[in-house]
Amino acid sequence: MLRKLVFISLIAGIVALGHSCKNYSKILKSGNNELKYETGIDLYEKGDFNRALQFFDLLRAVNRGTEKGEKLTYYTADCYYQMKDYQIASYYYKQYAQMYPRGEYAEDAAYLSAYCNYLESPRPSLDQTNTYLALKELQTYIDLYPQSPRIDDAHILMDDLREKLEIKAYNVGMLYYKMGDYQASITSFESLLDEYPDTDFKESILYSITKAYFTYAENSIYSKKSERYEKTIESYNNLLFLFPDSGYLDEVMIIKDKAHENIEN
Repeated sequence: MLRKLVFISLIAGIVALGHSCKNYSKILKSGNNELKYETGIDLYEKGDFNRALQFFDLLRAVNRGTEKGEKLTYYTADCYYQMKDYQIASYYYKQYAQMYPRGEYAEDAAYLSAYCNYLESPRPSLDQTNTYLALKELQTYIDLYPQSPRIDDAHILMDDLREKLEIKAYNVGMLYYKMGDYQASITSFESLLDEYPDTDFKESILYSITKAYFTYAENSIYSKKSERYEKTIESYNNLLFLFPDSGYLDEVMIIKDKAHENIEN
């Protein structure tokens, strides 16, 4: 008896679903935009984001610049956000912020567009386009809404993104060093220090620059050797000054002494 009831309920559900799908399809094809709007909003509020989007996509252009159009654009972004399609969600949040800069959801849209790009930011070894985009949008948000309660969160997100860029830049410098391209390695490391003077990699970078300059000098033409040995000593002194207890000092002190000898000779 129980199995029969379960079977009957299942069949009833399938029939109801089929009937519902036919009704939605019928509404979509109808010329009644008000019914389409109400149906789309109802689906959105029920959490049926995928089906709601079918209605929103038909109605956004028709209602552009109106109160309904404003809500449809924001709800479209939120549908994609809820479905974890952050790239498209960011696109519509940004569109909302541009089309309705004084709208009800303008501040939310500006923040969430940036946050979606933050969520799309990949690990440091991959292309960081979304990282740079998220940083730019977060800074814009901070400038536009300096009193927002989300300001602290925005700064935390930016710190996280900058750390990712630091790691990438450091890994690039190390890669050049391992490849024997000492000039490129030095340039990468020095650029990293200019952009992120408080980087956690500073000790390791100064150590690597000292070694890179020395090896670079060793393999340079005679007229360039002295200048690059001097850079070796300068890098060593920077390491000694900033990190007097560094575990690298014993190793690079030997390199520094050799650089002195080579300059004097």
